[in-house]
Order: sequence, then structure tokens, then C-alpha cells
Amino acid sequence: MSTQQGSSKAINLMIWVAQGLLAVTFMWAGATKIFKPESLPFPWVKDNPALVLLTGIIDVLAGVGILLPAALNIRPKLTIFAAYGIIALMTAAIVFHISRGEGHDIGVNIFILLLAVFVVWGRGKGSFNKK
Repeated sequence: MSTQQGSSKAINLMIWVAQGLLAVTFMWAGATKIFKPESLPFPWVKDNPALVLLTGIIDVLAGVGILLPAALNIRPKLTIFAAYGIIALMTAAIVFHISRGEGHDIGVNIFILLLAVFVVWGRGKGSFNKK
């Protein structure tokens, strides 16, 4: 195996790890928002229950979309679209938190956004699309 093949496999593995982290994070967050929103420590949860439910549904869809299409090799481009959706969601979350004076809470949002950017970069390149 050449050095380039080895680094390609390593990058592909890192992309899968990023997708797995995003999938677990979003499915857990979505399930919590849908089924046990009262257990969430965020102040905005009590302000708008409909927003909590909506973001919970979006989170679950993002968690499924970031992993399954690529893992099952069924329309793997959907994984890229899910990653773009996560980028949009995290951008909106950052703006939302800053507008509420909760700028100190955006670190996780930035990290998730960067993971999604990495997935878009990696899955958007033909050389890393293989399992």
C-alpha cells in the first residue's frame, strides 16, 4: 500500500468517526427534545415548547441522514445534504444563542459545525467516498 492510499484510508476513517459522532449526538439530542424536554438544562426550552419539538425532529433527521445514506450506500449524496443541513442548523443555533446573550454556550455548536464541514469536505471529494 502506498503512502497516499494509507493517508486516504486514514482520512476516510476520520470522516466515518465524524459522521458517527454527529449521528449519535443528533439522535440523542433529538430523542431527548422529543421525549424528555423537561430534563434539558437550557433556558430556552421552557420559553417555546413547539420550537423544542421542531428542533428535536430536525435533530433526529440529521442524525439519521448524516450516517445511513453513506453507510448503506443508498443515495450517499444525502449524507452531504444532511451535513449542509447541520451546518445551517448550527449557524442558526449560534445566532440564536448570541441573540439571547448566551454567547458563552456556543462552543459545542462551533465544534459540531466544524465536524459537519469536515464531512462535506470529505464526502464531497470522490477519493474518500468509498467505505
